[in-house]
Amino acid sequence: MNEANIDVTQLPALSVPRFVGRDREITALGEALDRPPAVVLLDGEAGIGKTRLLWEFLTSSSERGPRALVGACPPLREPYTLGAVVDAVREGIGNVSGLRLSGLAGALRPLFPEWAADLPPAPEPLEDATAARHRLFRAFVELLSRLDVAVLALEDVHWADEATLEFLLFLVSRRPQPVSVVLTYRPEELPADSLLLRLSSRLPADAHLVRLTLKPLGVDETAAIVSSMLADEHVSAEFAAFLHTRTDGVPLAVEESVRLMHDRADLIRQDGAWARRRLDHIEVPPTIRDAVLERVGRLRPDTRTVLYAAAVLADPADYPILDAVTALPEDRAGARVAEALGCGLLREDGRGQWSFRHSLACRAVYEAIAVQERRAMHLRAGRALAESTLPPVAQLARHFREAGEVEAACRYTEQAADLSTQSGDVATSALLLHNLVTTVALPAEPLVRLVTKIQFQSLPGSDPYSKVIESLRSALRARALTPEQEALVRFQLGRVLMVAGAMEAGRLEIAEAVPRLSPDSLEAARARIFLAIPLGDARPAAEHLRWLYEAPAVAPSIAPHERLRLFLERAFALLMLGEEAGWTEARQIPDDTASPREAALLAIGQTNVAEAAMRWGRYEEARARLARALALADNHQFLGHLGSIASTRAHLDWFTGAWDGLADRATALVGDDDGVRLKDRCEAALVAGLMQLAAGERARAEERLRFAGRDDQQRIEAAAALAQLHLRAGNVDEALRITEEPAEITIRSGIWPRATEVAPVRVAALVAAGQLGKAADLATAFARALGEKDAPAPRASVVGCRAILAEADGQPARAATLFGQAAAAWQAMPRPYDALLAREHQARCLLAAGRRESGLTMLAEVSRRLSELGAHNDADRVTRFLHEHGRGTPTARGRGRPSYGNQLSPRELEVARLLVGGRTNRQIADTLVVSTQTVASQLKSAMRKLRVTSRTALAIRVVELGLVGDQGHPPAGDE
Repeated sequence: MNEANIDVTQLPALSVPRFVGRDREITALGEALDRPPAVVLLDGEAGIGKTRLLWEFLTSSSERGPRALVGACPPLREPYTLGAVVDAVREGIGNVSGLRLSGLAGALRPLFPEWAADLPPAPEPLEDATAARHRLFRAFVELLSRLDVAVLALEDVHWADEATLEFLLFLVSRRPQPVSVVLTYRPEELPADSLLLRLSSRLPADAHLVRLTLKPLGVDETAAIVSSMLADEHVSAEFAAFLHTRTDGVPLAVEESVRLMHDRADLIRQDGAWARRRLDHIEVPPTIRDAVLERVGRLRPDTRTVLYAAAVLADPADYPILDAVTALPEDRAGARVAEALGCGLLREDGRGQWSFRHSLACRAVYEAIAVQERRAMHLRAGRALAESTLPPVAQLARHFREAGEVEAACRYTEQAADLSTQSGDVATSALLLHNLVTTVALPAEPLVRLVTKIQFQSLPGSDPYSKVIESLRSALRARALTPEQEALVRFQLGRVLMVAGAMEAGRLEIAEAVPRLSPDSLEAARARIFLAIPLGDARPAAEHLRWLYEAPAVAPSIAPHERLRLFLERAFALLMLGEEAGWTEARQIPDDTASPREAALLAIGQTNVAEAAMRWGRYEEARARLARALALADNHQFLGHLGSIASTRAHLDWFTGAWDGLADRATALVGDDDGVRLKDRCEAALVAGLMQLAAGERARAEERLRFAGRDDQQRIEAAAALAQLHLRAGNVDEALRITEEPAEITIRSGIWPRATEVAPVRVAALVAAGQLGKAADLATAFARALGEKDAPAPRASVVGCRAILAEADGQPARAATLFGQAAAAWQAMPRPYDALLAREHQARCLLAAGRRESGLTMLAEVSRRLSELGAHNDADRVTRFLHEHGRGTPTARGRGRPSYGNQLSPRELEVARLLVGGRTNRQIADTLVVSTQTVASQLKSAMRKLRVTSRTALAIRVVELGLVGDQGHPPAGDE
């Protein structure tokens, strides 16, 4: 036969391959779903047939019982909130009328605007994103519970957004679990920190987990696939083996290879069987992508255009939209769409929606489109979709961004981000805004506005700032800005730099912006506060204060919540600078407000004042402020604020000696990188490191303290603790090195509230190095900066510095008196650990002054009380000293009432069960006839014991542990 003259038109048309080789998996899937509630994890590499298996099963079982809802996670850089779940519900049900949904379902309105007539009114907005997301999850669970649906199947979960994964964890922890869940994913593309990996550990006892992994097909199964595509005619064993070797038995690779050989006319009939011709020369592309692109390249130009349009759309689209994106003349479009469907790359679903059969092929085709053609298609897609009855704003944001249509991209991105925020999905909101400002050269006004709205802590990755910083710097380099525009951009650049930790670089940008900012503007007022707060390198306190005291009045037009923010930030800055006027302003902070937005600011403001109160040594004030912050978080469901309150509370408990369970609480906060901000994790790490130092765990303590030093607010105290560790080990030079900069920042600059911990260590290090003059100068500077301020902790620290100097000067009796005064001052706050360390020094000075019996008796008491407190390393040190001097110590008794350890007490369990039932703290308090403060305390205790940091996580954990029975639906309007 003359191969060169083969007529391609004589080759048979190819069919969609038959489903083969998956009988065992189909059976296992059916058995799992026949025993609800089930969670099925179906994994395998790209093209292995996960989607085909799922659809074959659902099709075959559709007549056996309740139907399934199916959605797919799109491979886009910015998914939309609960996108796969929303698509599954939207495609599976027509409307929600007649479902008898409670008022809670009003939370679904932002995601289902087409159901506005049938959904309850939207509930009151929640400022806290975590609470809003939790409410949305509960609304979805209620909806699924009302539907005649047995299975929720989500495909390609390796691409799922954070909100979708959190919802899955929430869903499977509910009792009763309203639907069984089937999830498909590619293990090789699953992020190492994906929440999907936690799913199996979160299942309650009555749910069962089934894992199915699809493996490549064998040679016989490969032959069966090829035969089914060729009208079930026989395929030679040689041909089957050849394809199996080239494709590794991956079904999609087999199909694409056969289609490519068909297009090339590389298939022949020989001896009654299909084989390949020119055996030694046939090349099969090594990847599915290459096979798809070669096949697409062989199509007519108009047919390729249809495929390009479908790839640009990415989401399923109806024919009019697809036709509009192709821009083909009417007399050519219909035939080419049919031809594109016939090539096997596209599919049409039951709703007349067109899309690629496989995301791999879609992405390969998209990347092959020339840049200019791609931009033009995105523009046509955006304009066509914008004419929809309910425009899909997330899709419009992407299309106009890729088309370079700046105004439309900004408008729709902002709308999509706002919708995500309303649903509590700040991660998707931040990603939408971040992608726009870092990929499109925006004018100054929208650039500043959108950067202001980005919540950086919600972005993935370790550095969410650098690209935004570069976009702002690019805007400045363009030199097409008015002076006022340049100032606004520069202010935003400085703000982001400071948030990113580059304090000095940010300060310089903000300082340069201030002269050109409108004097009475919000930006000018905030800029001055940023420059006033003493963060970063050392500057005289007077320089920071000047920014506050020389600030002009803000314009009356500034929104009330922004005015409140400025007031709270000003009070905090004054307190951090050691100004008594800060307390005058702090006393004017209201306990609550009717505005959720203002309440959120108050919760943050009260927490910040509590932190400042700790610096001053006003621990009762700090505790009261934290109680107010917690009450605000409880009353307004600010779940996202709990981590900050908890870390500050842990810090306060360290100071005041409330150490029972503190190490575990702090460690849990450090490890919660999902629910706790880095700043708060650093504060918790400081507490954990200090606890480990007191317990003698030096290596672990160093690790924690170095982590704590990543936050500017904690780095001075962390440096003091590290220096103390080195000083006790005799490494004086390292102690001097570590404390040099913190001493400059706090003492030399006159910013005494941050000097309490570092000053005595620095003085002791200078004394140990023989630099008594410098040590004395430092103590004097500290005392002069403090003046007559009512600040118990710094005042006790000053006395401690003088005691160290007296001891070094050979005056043990005077030193003993001063150490005794310091101990009494510490104890009065109370700050028992520091009081005991001062007593230890006092006792040693008494020994040096010849008062042996008094000194040894005092040391014995110190040893006992250190042991009771939990400072075992220090207690052991004192005990060894006593033994060396011939004095034993009595065995210390543990203190405190018996506890339930890490088990929930009966009342904590009762509160947790009511929480799982969907009740607020106030409703729980009414049920149990206790105060909301008592409920909040019991919930915090339960969170600590179960090592979670949010109400949602506690509810999930309680259900996982089987501590609750079946829970009914939350009462209507339960918020």
